[in-house]
Amino acid sequence: MRCLSTRGGDERTLSEAIALGLAKDGGLFLPELPLPRATGRPAGDTLADTAEWLLAPYFAGETLESRLPMICREAFTFEAPVRWLPSAHGAEGLLELFHGPTAAFKDFGARFLALSLEPGPEGKTVLVATSGDTGAAVAAAFHRRAGFRVIILYPDGRVSKRQAHQLGAFGENVRTFRVAGTFDDCQRLAKEAFADRAMTGALRLTSANSISLGRLLPQMTYYAHAALRLQAEGRGPVSFVIPTGNLGNAFACLMARAMGLPIDRVVLATNANRVLPDFLTSGQYAPQASIATLANAMDVGAPSNLERLRSMFEHAQKHVTADWVDDATIRETIRRTWAEAGVPLCPHTACGVEVLRRVRAQGATGTWVVAATAHPAKFETVVEPLIGQPVEVPTALAALLARPSYAEPLQPTLDALRAALR
Repeated sequence: MRCLSTRGGDERTLSEAIALGLAKDGGLFLPELPLPRATGRPAGDTLADTAEWLLAPYFAGETLESRLPMICREAFTFEAPVRWLPSAHGAEGLLELFHGPTAAFKDFGARFLALSLEPGPEGKTVLVATSGDTGAAVAAAFHRRAGFRVIILYPDGRVSKRQAHQLGAFGENVRTFRVAGTFDDCQRLAKEAFADRAMTGALRLTSANSISLGRLLPQMTYYAHAALRLQAEGRGPVSFVIPTGNLGNAFACLMARAMGLPIDRVVLATNANRVLPDFLTSGQYAPQASIATLANAMDVGAPSNLERLRSMFEHAQKHVTADWVDDATIRETIRRTWAEAGVPLCPHTACGVEVLRRVRAQGATGTWVVAATAHPAKFETVVEPLIGQPVEVPTALAALLARPSYAEPLQPTLDALRAALR
């Protein structure tokens, strides 16, 4: 499959685009439009079966084609179940995306990407900027993989304590830097590094952020899987509310719908970093300095994947809508959902649940599902005081929290990063 840069100056095969991460002209790779249509049905009932069926058209004729079944089986070893909530408005559920090794939705794409890449004779360096969850998922996926080095950049003091501990708990082939700045600084640093040809060549850099097609494509799988299951149960087509910061997770859902999956509306939920809602309301993109919120993984003032959205849709407002939620409402939503349903929510998922409440108040009908993007135990200092009891820690997360953790300080400049990696 041909993959084209959103800026028009680079064209690659899918395998090449996955290996490169960022296009040479600074744009993001997007599969050639129109996207292939999903025909037939998966061979089995597991998420891995759905992944292999959904992604087969993209990998046909690629160097990775013969490995796709193995990649899907080894990447998708955990499911993404829908948990139903009590509602007077109809079917409403949570698509639980936090049952992987680092308790966040990023595990799906990171594991798929890690299995898709080969280090080559000189090895590769995976550089990733993270607002909280991406870095741990990437580190877990590449940890101890021969020929790969991982560099994590995260904003010091702007992730939860447990997220920070995860990020520094791997060691060996993983180096973690706590950057004196915001996530936008980390993301800018990563982009500057990829744009520096000498640095990219010397370190053989590749990306594992949501700019990578190797992460974006497999994230379509859980939306397709849920949509097909709900349709088979007579609940479809389903509409999704998706908490999002950098827009990669939500864009994957839009791609799945464009392939013909039984998905109706897609609504984005953000925190007080309202660049996406403002863009979809006004049509004008105005990146801003990010604001620290309770839903820290969405503290993004310049969403990378907006470039893909604008490239794929001439009038994005006709295809997706968005709303934003402040910290006080996040707290109230966590309290209310616990009182009404006995379900603890992470702050990001709470944004989605609140936006769904607003959508229902506007008269929306049918089946609606909120993407539950992270386990609430990762944000215990926010959640536990609101629900009045401890949140049970998943086994995999507990194992990471039991390990020692270390992150190196870093100033938010390319010179500082270059010196640290020299």
